[in-house]
Formats: sequence, C-alpha cells, structure tokens
Amino acid sequence: MFTSLRSRLLLTYTIVIGVALCVVAAVALVYFARNPAQTVQARQRLKSAADAIEQRAESLKDLSEPGLETAVARLDETFDLRVLLYQRDGELIIDSRQETEPALQLRPTQRLIRLASVITSVDDAEGDEWLHLAQSLSSEYWFVLATPRPNVSILVALRSRADDIARPLQQGGLVALFVSLILAVLMARWVAGPLQRIAQAARSVASGDYRPLKPEGPDEVKSLARTFNEMAEQVHTSQQSQRDFIANVSHELRTPLTSIQGFAQAILDGTAQSPDELSSAADVIYNEAGRMHRLVLDLLDLARLDAGTVEFVRAPVDISAMLESVVAKLTPQATQAEVALTARVDSLPGVIGDGDRLAQVFTNLVDNAIKHTPAGGDVRVVAQLVDGGIEISVIDTGEGIPPEDLGRIFERFYQVDKSRPGGRRRGAGLGLAIANEIILAHGGGLSAKSRPGQGSVFVVKLPLALPDDTTLAERRRM
Repeated sequence: MFTSLRSRLLLTYTIVIGVALCVVAAVALVYFARNPAQTVQARQRLKSAADAIEQRAESLKDLSEPGLETAVARLDETFDLRVLLYQRDGELIIDSRQETEPALQLRPTQRLIRLASVITSVDDAEGDEWLHLAQSLSSEYWFVLATPRPNVSILVALRSRADDIARPLQQGGLVALFVSLILAVLMARWVAGPLQRIAQAARSVASGDYRPLKPEGPDEVKSLARTFNEMAEQVHTSQQSQRDFIANVSHELRTPLTSIQGFAQAILDGTAQSPDELSSAADVIYNEAGRMHRLVLDLLDLARLDAGTVEFVRAPVDISAMLESVVAKLTPQATQAEVALTARVDSLPGVIGDGDRLAQVFTNLVDNAIKHTPAGGDVRVVAQLVDGGIEISVIDTGEGIPPEDLGRIFERFYQVDKSRPGGRRRGAGLGLAIANEIILAHGGGLSAKSRPGQGSVFVVKLPLALPDDTTLAERRRM
C-alpha cells in the first residue's frame, strides 16, 4: 500500500488538507469561544447606542454640561452601557459609572481617533476586560460606550452558539474536504502522470521503440523527459551503430572469405592444375588473407581505442622530420600514380605523443590523397603554427567528396566510392575512423573540407607540448 508515487502524493495531500482543516476549525472554535452569544449581544448594544448618538448628534452637541449629564445617564439606562464623555484634548468630563466601576485605561486623544466606530477591548484599573466603542459627537466631544466583556467558560460559550457554528462548520468542512480531495487527485495525476509515461517509454525503449516523449508536467518532470529523449536517441544511435558495425564487418569478411574458399576449392578439386593457375589461386588466397588480417588488426585497434586501453608512447615528437619521412616513404607510390607529392613544412616545435601512431595517421591521409588524385594532379602536405598549435593540412586535387558524404567519412566502414573495385589496395573504410581516434587521443582534432571536382583538404590540429602534459590516454578520457 502507498508504494506508487501517485498514492503517496495523494496521502500527503490528504494529510496536509486534514491538518489545514483542523487548524481552521480550531481557530474558529477559539473565536466563537471568545465571542459567545452574550458578547454578540453586547456588541449589538454598543452599535445601537452609537447609532442613537449619531442620530441625535445635532441636539446633543447644543446641550450644556448638566444636559449632557442627563443624556449620558439616559443612554446608560436605555442600553445598559457605561457612557463616558471626553473632550478632544482627552479630558474626561462625564462617566456614567464613575462611582460604581473602576476607571478604564484609555488614552483618548490618540486611541479614540484611531478606533472610532470600531469595537475593541480595554482593561480597567482592576484588570477586568471591557468592550468599548468610540463615537464622535462634535468637534469638541467624544462619546465612549463600554460594557464588561462577558466572562463565560469555553464550554458554555460553545454551547451557546452550537446552533450557529456546529452545522456550518460541519457542512463547510465536508465540502472543503471533498473539493480538496478532488484537487489532490488531480494534482497527483498531474505530477505522477508524466512520470508514468516516462516509465512506459523506458519499457518501449527496451523493446526497440525509440519514439520521443512529449515533455509534460512540472518543469523538473519536463527536464527529465527531455533528458530521457536524449538518452533514448543516444541508445538508438548506439544500437544502430552496433548493427551497422556487425553488418559491415560481416560484409567485409564475406568477400575475402568467399574468394579464399573458392580458390582453395579450385586447388582441391583440380580445377586449377597448371602452374600459372595454381600460382594465381595462391596469390588470391594470400592477398585476401592479408586483407582479412589487416581488417582484424584495424578492428582490434578501434576496440582498444574505444576502451582507452591503447598504450600510447609519451615522448617528444619532431613533427617536421616525421612529415618529411612520410612524404619520402610515399613518393615512389605517387610517382607510379603520376601524382606530384610535395611538402612545405615550417620549423615547428615538438609535441608530446606517440610518433608511430601519428605517422600512421599522416601515412593514411597522404595515401588516401594519392589514391583519389588522378594522373597529372598533385598532393601537398603543409604544416604551420596556428593559434598556439600545429596545423597539418593534406591537400589534393582529386575528385573531391560529395557534400552528402563529407559528414560521414569518419564513420567506421563508410566508403565514399562503394563501386571502386576491390583488391589489395582497397580498404575497409576504417582508416579515417582510426586516424580520428588517434588524433583525439592526442588532444587534437581532424576535419575535412572538399568540393566535388576540386579536391579535398584534411586538416589535423595538434596542441603544443605543455610543461605538465598528461598521458594521452588520460587526456582522452577527460
């Protein structure tokens, strides 16, 4: 019982409502106990006497002092009230019960003006409480009407007004409780409803339904719904990436495995008999096995980079010398492809990193540039200091990258030209993904710009070495 949020909210609201009603009832009872029927009657007498004075004000203000004494005595006798007459300066002139009652503790000059026509209480010289009401007679006089506050026990006072308060309190309390419970149910539903929808959406995500959730309810719940939508989108993207990854790996392995199986079968069943046929079959098997080996190594590299378990060597790296070495290593390949390969490398400060891994990145970028540049084109490697870091650009005059593919070239297994024939020179679409991970691990960035038919530019940015430089793996996780 009361295990759900809605039931707990409803219970909380009910308790709060009950406490509030009890407090209101207690205050009402105290008020009625302080104002029994006798007090109500006394207040009515005070107001009636004040009305009589107001109606007779014109005739009273012209009376002499003896006439005022007679009028005061008559008011006392008529309304059973103590009547006092003050001058504006606060001097007491007449008190109808001066001889029989203690003096009232009044400060007429300020108090009477402030409380004119308002019934309040005041103590007399012996500490007894009186109800009194001030009424202006003229610019010269004030009447004060007073009567002892009825001294009635709480039980008697409540009994005296039972008919006035019991039924209204009961009816009002029931109506208030009913309306409050309805509002409590609506409030609980308003708060708990969106949370229940989020819980249902979470179950839907578990079953593969990634539809976004509409943010509803209080701001905190809306924030939770938006966060949930972001999480669901990331989960969807991650699972889609995993499915694509498995599909791509299966596709990339199926082609060389089919070739290996086919040519091995040709050797086994005697289809390939001549030395040339056997050599050709063995060459295909060897090349496809090497391709599978490179693919597996690339996959292992990616997995280790994702897990942050790659052991990067942390040592000073001479970027200028490394780039010149990469260009020299790939110059024969460029010459064979009839592509001009040049380098313009400024004198650069060193960086802290893994030289072999960085050389792997730039070898991949220059190799791709040569492959995608037609005969007669050129590839340039430009390195310079920019904004406190090192910027290395690999620029080619090849066919370029279509805009719809440019944003995806760093995805795993993504290939711009999927129709390009296979062979030992064809990759699996992992080189740029690995290069991007390596550069990120070095605290840098890898980006690409391209226009179809005008070539491409791949830009690597690396930070300079710092005195307190951290390890590469730690920096990447940060």
